[in-house]
Amino acid sequence: MAVITFREAIRQAIDEEMARDERVFLMGEEVAEYNGAYKVSQGLLDKYGPKRVIDTPITEASFSGIGIGAAMAGLRPIVEWMTFNFSLLAYDQVVNNAAKMRHMSGGQVSIPIVFRGPNGPAEYLSSQHSQALQSIYAHVPGLIVVAPGTPYDAKGLLKSSIRNDNPVLFLEAELMYSWKGEVPEEEYLIPIGKADVKREGRDVTIVTYSKPLRLVEQAAQQLAEMGVDAEIIDLRTIKPLDEEAIYRSVRKTNRCVIVDETWPFASVASHVGWLVLRNCFDYLDAPVELVTSEDVPMPYNHTLELEVQPTVKKIIDAVKKVMYIR
Repeated sequence: MAVITFREAIRQAIDEEMARDERVFLMGEEVAEYNGAYKVSQGLLDKYGPKRVIDTPITEASFSGIGIGAAMAGLRPIVEWMTFNFSLLAYDQVVNNAAKMRHMSGGQVSIPIVFRGPNGPAEYLSSQHSQALQSIYAHVPGLIVVAPGTPYDAKGLLKSSIRNDNPVLFLEAELMYSWKGEVPEEEYLIPIGKADVKREGRDVTIVTYSKPLRLVEQAAQQLAEMGVDAEIIDLRTIKPLDEEAIYRSVRKTNRCVIVDETWPFASVASHVGWLVLRNCFDYLDAPVELVTSEDVPMPYNHTLELEVQPTVKKIIDAVKKVMYIR
């Protein structure tokens, strides 16, 4: 099995789907002549030409709206936002048009569009460019929100997202683009809405998704050296949420820690925590613990920047708390 980077996995998914279906096209800032701000689309312009790999102005509202219109007309656009921070400029288009058009048309109009790009904290980007915005999109009915944490999952889930007939928000992360992992050379799909058990365990369930997965895996390794066997549930899809995978694990381990790089208030973590408390209350031997980013704007100072985000130590401390270990 080939070992490739996260960005290569994304590129392969886009390339394969463009080759498979001529209705698929890519549009966004610097995706064509510059080969993508993060080189995800490298080589695609040469292969498919400027009608299917389209550079746009720096106007998220306009080109996101054009993508939605193209989807309504029968095409299958992939809209790249240079960062999800800029997606806020297109929020009206996504929430009031992409998310609602199928409902408002009585199911007559499909919106097969993927909005993708880096989401969440990177490095040295300060408050306006290091925001994890998945919660505000997961809040909206009509949107699918996908957040893979490995190259394997990224490729399989992006291919499924491109083939889906509903609007998909596909969350990547700048710091993940160079991560490497095994990816099959043959075609495969990963179903949307299906979580994955990344590590079997018996003592505590750690639920996470996207970039924090690596921190959780590092924490689980250190916990194992302490005699604590952690099970890792990678959500992979935030909406629809694979609730049963979470409940199945918690009913086995009787403890739950949720790791999420969003702010804590009205977060994915807080919602999952509520679901666990409501549906697994009689199985819990300790209250659910959340490990999130601090409820502050992201500092520019790198030391402070790291301090406000989830860390391996914070995850281990949360597990110790639910395990009643001092």
